[in-house]
Amino acid sequence: MKNIYKALLKKATLYSLLLTAAATTLHAQETPKEEDFFRIMKVTSPEGTLLEVGGLTVLPNGDLGISTRRGDVYVVENPTSRKPYFRKFASGLHEILGLVWKDGAFYCAQRGELTKLVDTNMDGKADVYETVYAWPLSGHYHEYSFGPKIAPDGSFFVSGNVAFGDQEWWRGESKVPWRGWMMHIWEDGRMEPYATGFRSPCGISMLNGELFYTENQGDWVGSGGLWKIDKGDFIGHPAGLRWSQEPDSPVKLSDEEFHSLVKDRREKGPDGHYLKPENIVNEQFVTLADVKKKIPSLRLPAVILPHGIQGVSNSEAIIIPEGSFGPFGGQILIGDQGQSKIMRVVMEKVDGEYQGVSFDFRAGFQSGVLRMAWAKDGSTLFVGETNRGWGSAGDANEGLQRLVWNEKMPFEMRTIKAMPDGFEIEFTLPVDKKSAEDLASYSVQSFTYKYHSVYGSPPVNNITCPIKGVKVSEDGLKARIIVDSLRLDYVHNITLEGVRAKDHSYSLVHPTGFYTLHHIPQGDKLPLSKVSTFNSAKAKPVVKPEPATVKPSAAKPAVTKAPTFEEVKPLLAKYTCLACHAANKRQVGPAYSDVAKRHYTNEQILKLLANPKPQNWPEFATEMPPMPQVPRNDALKIAAWINSLK
Repeated sequence: MKNIYKALLKKATLYSLLLTAAATTLHAQETPKEEDFFRIMKVTSPEGTLLEVGGLTVLPNGDLGISTRRGDVYVVENPTSRKPYFRKFASGLHEILGLVWKDGAFYCAQRGELTKLVDTNMDGKADVYETVYAWPLSGHYHEYSFGPKIAPDGSFFVSGNVAFGDQEWWRGESKVPWRGWMMHIWEDGRMEPYATGFRSPCGISMLNGELFYTENQGDWVGSGGLWKIDKGDFIGHPAGLRWSQEPDSPVKLSDEEFHSLVKDRREKGPDGHYLKPENIVNEQFVTLADVKKKIPSLRLPAVILPHGIQGVSNSEAIIIPEGSFGPFGGQILIGDQGQSKIMRVVMEKVDGEYQGVSFDFRAGFQSGVLRMAWAKDGSTLFVGETNRGWGSAGDANEGLQRLVWNEKMPFEMRTIKAMPDGFEIEFTLPVDKKSAEDLASYSVQSFTYKYHSVYGSPPVNNITCPIKGVKVSEDGLKARIIVDSLRLDYVHNITLEGVRAKDHSYSLVHPTGFYTLHHIPQGDKLPLSKVSTFNSAKAKPVVKPEPATVKPSAAKPAVTKAPTFEEVKPLLAKYTCLACHAANKRQVGPAYSDVAKRHYTNEQILKLLANPKPQNWPEFATEMPPMPQVPRNDALKIAAWINSLK
């Protein structure tokens, strides 16, 4: 009896250990998410304060300067404390969309001027509002001005948004001088036009002493991205070329010369009114890179941020200080106003030109991310937010939040670099070599965008790039993949769904990077004899089951049932619909339940996906881009689900 009891106890103990081990394994394999490493914290502001943030800057003493679209400037003392103190420094200004501190004074860009704000009597409020330089305004609501940013020599850069047409409300126009331009301004009031081709240059930034900016998708802009700016550059939007023949213009491309090379599709209908250009699915289109062959001054984006995936309204870019945010010091963060999120970008120079990769970084902010600034000690990223008139994801229309790293190491791709025969991927933690040496763990596709006067572009010329081999470093921190069919000036979607971490078998927090490839570097290629060519997807033969014999039965009438949200959610995510729309809540675009109230047929929704009609939704500032790439069957499933919300 005693022996039987011992045997039973031994079995029970073993069973308990197995259950514990199984539970531990299951728990360990739950991959942490971005919110497990980077925490969003609210900054408490005084009741009644509307922080529609247009500018952020940190003062030498650690105080935070905030400018708002309402025309106020605040100084926040102890901004990382539980009870920061807000002091109104200036008011009565016009839509301030940028703020810097230099030599004891604030400088801000109003709609029509660069303004210096000084507190001469030291009472904590500005008593001098000095115009440094003023530029013309037509009075159009869309003539935003962004900046300033301080150049290494202490001068300033300010960028001007285009207006939009009266009858042609969809077409960006430069109604007065230097709209759609970058202006270089000195403190003594001198100004030189610097570059043009800008549409909505909200993300003007100085990165390591060089001028960059981010652009938003729209007419002539297929997708947002990050551009390097040099004097005399033409970025691609033709509106500002109206002023290129002015004596002080460094851009010599004329409006007439541009339109002789690229048609702007300015056509009138039978009633004599202009027709809005629509996307044509099966057309002979050109890309930005095609046109650059004819216009050498045309500047390509250093890094494209695929529209709808990595934002819809890209905003400020900022360098991560060394020692901040773990393994990402020296890299770039870019905000997005529409999707209320932040992306991470890593650039490299190949043949003298910037190119690089973008990753998702942190989503979930309460309103649109417009401006960012680092706390003096680098421990906190201040995030300034606004929504009014532009639309964004989130529950708030404005605000100020903080992003803080918890000092735990996420399993991420730290960077991706171009190689002579593919890409080298560097990880933040060692990989499991078995998964990393399996070609099935990787996939690469490439695509580009149309260059045309239509609002935005679908991704075009999509192909899959075969992966021929992979070599994993001894320490497990790098994987070099050999990739066929690389294409210059294309975005390469590099996804590592199957790669796992050495410890805990975690998958990557963000398994996809988008590399914009302008140049393939010189150097040695990997011989196939020194790489892994194992592919588990091909190693396992697929056994087809024998067809079952089914007795014929009486035909039943077909019942078409609308798919559920869970059934259609993967399609909404795949085609980036969720970037702008929610089921029952207005975001960048209308709620799907509001679309259902329009009583469109499924076929009508299909046509509106391919060629949206933004005039049907005038209350939304951001136009929906054409999406003819959505396959018919998938589009009809989405349409059926939308109409089920009636």
